[in-house]
Amino acid sequence: MEDLLCLYAEYFTPFDPIVCFDERPYQLLADIVQPLPCEPGQPPRTDYQYSRKGVCNLFVFYAPHYGWRHVEVTQSRTKKDFAHQMKDLVDVHFPRADKIRVVLDNLNTHTPAALYETFPPIEARRIIERLEFHYTPKHASW
Repeated sequence: MEDLLCLYAEYFTPFDPIVCFDERPYQLLADIVQPLPCEPGQPPRTDYQYSRKGVCNLFVFYAPHYGWRHVEVTQSRTKKDFAHQMKDLVDVHFPRADKIRVVLDNLNTHTPAALYETFPPIEARRIIERLEFHYTPKHASW
């Protein structure tokens, strides 16, 4: 926990951003009975029945000092998906950053090895050299 507290207390430097990362599974639902149109002074009126249309995954980035967030929807949350999110973080979202300090939980897909399993070694190394992982303690979150 001290690692994160010290990280959050550091002075803001624009070329070493702190970016929080997490994911969330999300159930896709559809109405079976069409909701009634809204009228002034009436709450929305929807039926309790729904049809399940599958699941998706939400990857979320949040950079508190920048007031920036990014959400990407994917069909899964595999090691390969994680690796592609880290590549986008480095190449698309913060291409001029020297070192990106990433705060994330201890999920088994959140490892540098995921990048080596997804990309050629030279590309994986290039991405990892720009990242600095800071893991939240077990049973904690950012």
